[in-house]
Amino acid sequence: MDVDTRLLRYFAAIAEEGNLTRAAHRLFVSQPSLTKQLKHLESQLGVRLFTRSSTGMRLTEAGRALAARVPPVLADWDAAVSETRSAARVLRVGFLASAANDATPAIVRAFGKLRPGWRVDLKQAPWSDPSAGLAGAEVPVALLRSPFPGEETFGVRTLFSESRCVALPSTHPLAGRASIDFRELWDDPVIVAPALKGTWREHWLALSERDGREVRVGAVTEHPDEFLGAIAGGCGIALVPASTSHFYSRPGIVYVPVRGVSPSEVAVAWLPDPGEAAVDFVRCCLDVTRSRRTGCGTRSG
Repeated sequence: MDVDTRLLRYFAAIAEEGNLTRAAHRLFVSQPSLTKQLKHLESQLGVRLFTRSSTGMRLTEAGRALAARVPPVLADWDAAVSETRSAARVLRVGFLASAANDATPAIVRAFGKLRPGWRVDLKQAPWSDPSAGLAGAEVPVALLRSPFPGEETFGVRTLFSESRCVALPSTHPLAGRASIDFRELWDDPVIVAPALKGTWREHWLALSERDGREVRVGAVTEHPDEFLGAIAGGCGIALVPASTSHFYSRPGIVYVPVRGVSPSEVAVAWLPDPGEAAVDFVRCCLDVTRSRRTGCGTRSG
């Protein structure tokens, strides 16, 4: 019988957290989806792995037996995948839409010069996973936006920062302005990502700059096209990095600079033991962004 390693990772998270809600937050999945996957694993194995109680999820005897075996199985699998990719000279790099942007090709070229014969396989993550694949150990290194959930468990270096602007439907009353004070947008509904929790949520909703004003959600979207479509359709607005206006120009959407919100930071992050190739990629990220700042005197996306 074959079992998806993803199901084993989900099981391990529930076993370690002892709580479905906490495990779902840790894995960046919805609780109903996690419950469904657990039932699928139990169906495949033909045993019950947990019992529910008022205090959370308790392992059954069968669950305890599996929990003892899963960590080394996953560790061996991760090592096998890493060794296989190293032998093939392929480095998988996760990224979020708008992270690094026009700096990415220069970073990839620098890595190719540092490691001739190697190929970078860029894997775009949905906004429901702000760790860009790191949380599930799908990639050893990623280009993303900081802060992100679980940031303290990875190595992280900031590459550059950029100001934020607001994406508005072109029919919005403020769409023709040269700039907007953030407080003028407090009452507008906001387009959010499914992973908007914790510091990630606080940053992209600019909660600390709202003076306690409650946020109204206009729509929840996971991918750039859905996100832009919701804004163009008048479902709400969103704070975005300034570079978004260059890379995601769409009819029906206007990007306007916003006063009164903190900038966004682009970072490179990596697993605790990412491998030598990933370490070299991090070095290239730092070298390229450093030379770009020195060459133009400014930071940009």
